[in-house]
Amino acid sequence: MAKRFTQVRRGGIVTLLGEKGELSVDFLAQHFETSEVTIRKDLAELEANGLLLRRHGGAIPIPTEMVGATVHRDNNERKQALAAAAAELIRDHNRIIIDSGTTTAALLPLLQNKNGLVVMTNSLDVANKLRELENEPTILMTGGTWDARSESFQGQIAEQILTAYDFDQLFIGADGIDVQRGTTTYNELYNLSRVMADVAREVVVMAESGKINRKIHNLELPWSSVDVLVTDSDITAHDRNSIESHSVKVISAPYGQ
Repeated sequence: MAKRFTQVRRGGIVTLLGEKGELSVDFLAQHFETSEVTIRKDLAELEANGLLLRRHGGAIPIPTEMVGATVHRDNNERKQALAAAAAELIRDHNRIIIDSGTTTAALLPLLQNKNGLVVMTNSLDVANKLRELENEPTILMTGGTWDARSESFQGQIAEQILTAYDFDQLFIGADGIDVQRGTTTYNELYNLSRVMADVAREVVVMAESGKINRKIHNLELPWSSVDVLVTDSDITAHDRNSIESHSVKVISAPYGQ
């Protein structure tokens, strides 16, 4: 039921943007009688799917001729490029964590040719897609408390289960990249991400270059907890150098070729 309401609200946001041209987070929170945190997550997801552009404190619509065509195609190509580059880092028999999110989910079809994988996730969607793979990786779930906003399991139980294991790699997305601080998020529930990073020998962040320098105040993972950033080839030389100065390896994947 919560997921259906989320979809209805997000559809309403796109419709309102088409009518009004620009909307603030505050207006949307009042209009839909929900929190600003929820609206920011809605806008982040809608932008990730090429349906709007976020601006400071709100959003503007994408021209109709671009929706579902150039922008959506470009977005998918970037995600697929990131996934292909990230998949190259995974060896047979690795024990990995895949966090919830659309960018990390793009990695799943590419696991088909990896043998003997053990995969932990906090996402029902990720777990279900893993079940469809013919190579049948071993699937572990964190359990915990279901968070409808992030559509993932969170909380102390999930954290405790994670600490009972050790993993070769964590693959995690980000709402934003602060070149000086690390990865950032709109979600207030980010402690599980830090526990995931603590129990993994290598932390791989997957984030499109458009997320670099977004102004988001919640620091999810400091650069000291990140080993690799997989992004696309549109990252600037300045941003790449800034991130690499924190001893983070940056992989820039070409797309649209």
